[in-house]
Amino acid sequence: MNFNSLHFLIFLPVVLLVYWLLPHKVRWAWLLLASYYFYMSWNAVLVFLIFGTTAVSYGAALVLERTQNKNLRRLCLVLTLIVCLGTLFFFKYFNFLLDSVFSVLRLFSMDLSSPALNILLPVGISFYTFQTLSYVIDVYRGDFRAERHFGYYALFVSYFPQLVAGPIERPDNLLPQLRQEHRLNAEDMAAGFRILLCGFFRKCVVADTIAVYVDSVFADLAGANGLAVFAAASLFTVQMYCDFAGYSEIATGAARMMGVRLMTNFDRPLTSESFGEFFRRWHISLNRWFTDYLYIPLGGNRKGTARKLINLFVVFLLCGLWHGASWTYVLWGAYAGFFVCLETVLRKPYLRFFEKRGIDRSAAIFRFLRRAVLLVLFAPAAILFRAPAISDAGLAFSRFFSGFGAGYVDAAFASLSAGPADVICVALCILCMSMVYYMAQPKSDFCGQSLLPVQERTLYAERVSAYLYCTLAIALAWLILLSNGDMSAFAYFRF
Repeated sequence: MNFNSLHFLIFLPVVLLVYWLLPHKVRWAWLLLASYYFYMSWNAVLVFLIFGTTAVSYGAALVLERTQNKNLRRLCLVLTLIVCLGTLFFFKYFNFLLDSVFSVLRLFSMDLSSPALNILLPVGISFYTFQTLSYVIDVYRGDFRAERHFGYYALFVSYFPQLVAGPIERPDNLLPQLRQEHRLNAEDMAAGFRILLCGFFRKCVVADTIAVYVDSVFADLAGANGLAVFAAASLFTVQMYCDFAGYSEIATGAARMMGVRLMTNFDRPLTSESFGEFFRRWHISLNRWFTDYLYIPLGGNRKGTARKLINLFVVFLLCGLWHGASWTYVLWGAYAGFFVCLETVLRKPYLRFFEKRGIDRSAAIFRFLRRAVLLVLFAPAAILFRAPAISDAGLAFSRFFSGFGAGYVDAAFASLSAGPADVICVALCILCMSMVYYMAQPKSDFCGQSLLPVQERTLYAERVSAYLYCTLAIALAWLILLSNGDMSAFAYFRF
């Protein structure tokens, strides 16, 4: 079920009500049952896949903790990696590999058609596979003790708020919280509801509104000019941020209502001033996973600059491939990795340039210019991420420098299917993102507000008004979507 569906709006209150009515010792069973039901709402058969991954990683961790034989431990780890990554590869990448091999063979004039298996991609497989791998690897390293209660471990893998699109939780953060006895309190409920509301606003109001204009351009790239393609690419970056950050906030809010605090997955990435900073703030849980389990084992930055650059580039290539079985994602990873490496090489000369001339590089004008340059340089990456195939990306790039002449701006607005009112609507949506970020912050929940000073009571009233406006905006957007029969899924579900 989608978070932005009527099904979920009934499911979540029922889960919360029963959860808080049950005694602590059986809550895990209720949450596990609810989580499996949540996952089975997409495809009931695929629940056996997540159960199999859970059983293999659970058993492997117990063996790893009980034996000190290095060879046996290494064998156990390798077999777990083969099973988990092999399952991920088969369901997500097997057809992609077949198609790529046959495409190469056709280059040598071999008249072959690519065979393809009818494989259904399990929703969220990349996320729960990485979560189980982090658990097994941490137990292998001795960083975390194996969980002996199969029920709690199965809940760790399948916990429904973050099951299908993260954040990718580490065992030392989530497992102890699932075991802990939580007590119903107003602070957690208020904070959870606030974060939940912000997530729905990002998704239903901002992301889905902007998606209309982005889809209009990509549906007819041949008829779009350079300005339309650039505008669509820039808006797509905002759309993806609000779509995925919205999911993460809904997940965080739902978990918080049960007393569980998930990690922060986004930290205002659109305010970044470099590629490196952007990816440190975007999908933080995935970034940390690749850092801890790939970048550092490869050598990190401990073996010289050249090795560091190679490690960075390899990580971004694999990060691109993690997002999807398509060459567009691989090229996206290569493009982002190239600029992160370039920034690494140029960082010291850049700092020396400002220091020698006594220029304050933190001045507002320089910060604005860095953000503007990043926006321009990020547009090709957004096109690669959005384009369904290499041919579509190529067509989009070919339109960058086309369509100049009389009516250039009008033609761009026509491709976007946007008029003056639409421009104002998009501008308001983007401006509201900062308000939504403020609302989602874990500040005082103003419990017992009548005892607060006048200034804080005024702030409380302003925030309540903001919540009301936010709720009305979500309700309006939802009604419009329902009337059009267009309840869009979260984009990261396909990863």
